[in-house]
Amino acid sequence: MKKLFFCFVIFFIMALTGCSDDKTPTYERKEVEDKINIGLSFDSYVIERWQRDRDVFVYTAQELGAEVNVQNANGDVEKQISQIEYFIEKEMDVIVIIAVDSKACREVVEKAKEADIKIVAYDRLLITSDVDLYISFDNEKVGTLMGETLKANVPEGGNIITIFGPTTDHNVQLVEQGFRDVMKDANLNEIYSVNAGNWLAEEAYYAVNEALLITPEIDGVFCGNDNLATEAVRALSENRMAGSVIVTGQDADLAACQRIVEGTQTMTVYKPVDKLAKAAAEYAVKLAKGESIDVKTTINDGIWDVPYVKLEPIGVNIDNMDEVIIDGGFQNREDVYLNVPEKK
Repeated sequence: MKKLFFCFVIFFIMALTGCSDDKTPTYERKEVEDKINIGLSFDSYVIERWQRDRDVFVYTAQELGAEVNVQNANGDVEKQISQIEYFIEKEMDVIVIIAVDSKACREVVEKAKEADIKIVAYDRLLITSDVDLYISFDNEKVGTLMGETLKANVPEGGNIITIFGPTTDHNVQLVEQGFRDVMKDANLNEIYSVNAGNWLAEEAYYAVNEALLITPEIDGVFCGNDNLATEAVRALSENRMAGSVIVTGQDADLAACQRIVEGTQTMTVYKPVDKLAKAAAEYAVKLAKGESIDVKTTINDGIWDVPYVKLEPIGVNIDNMDEVIIDGGFQNREDVYLNVPEKK
């Protein structure tokens, strides 16, 4: 009986698996294309615009079928390097870096390239790192626009303060270069200058107060971004000087736009970050797919000439606030004019 039962089982199995006539259903295995994986490493979110950059980049990349892993270094160089190493271990296709320190990532970038991972330097150039793409704005022009505002509005022989960003940010050097070029034939006295480490806004507050110890006659303040301008204007307000001193900034933060229509900040430099983030995501996906990015402009990183996508910044003041910032959809009218309800 046992032998008979065993034979029956074998016959049953063969009947199920051993036949392949036309009546047996067949199944085709669908090959699932691997998703593109992008690592996005942020310096920090201290600057207001970075969260907007992140959201637009992630949305665009996802629309193109990619997944994005976002890491925030909170201004810590070693933490950023560690996060990039994590991306390498996870075998990302592309790593996009907003560097804490433009000079500190060379070794980890080299490690990523050895793993056949593409590298995009976003907004800040990575020095001597031979990245696959650098995408940013014309940062010298940013400095030029701010310098021209001071030159045009501060009386000849007037006193100005300059508050630049950190020396670890390569863009700061470019912005300063643009500013210095304008100042060559401007008759203005730079009585106090400082670099704000890690873009800490409080440095601007201290700088204005330190300058006021030198002289109470302050005519203009160059601020490396709008966050610094916030604290510079606070110091001026405490000394009843807000509105009578020319103040510049960049990024078109909401608070800066409000100050411009209120009269306590003269101008800001608008950089269309939505366009930048969208383009960066599109280029990252192309690099991941091995497609040509067809970028002819280059910039030297200290050793190599790397492909450079350069976008144009726009100077914004009270005269073109509506046209550039509000009509362009960057800020809402109700928010910008929140404190000036009588505006017609």
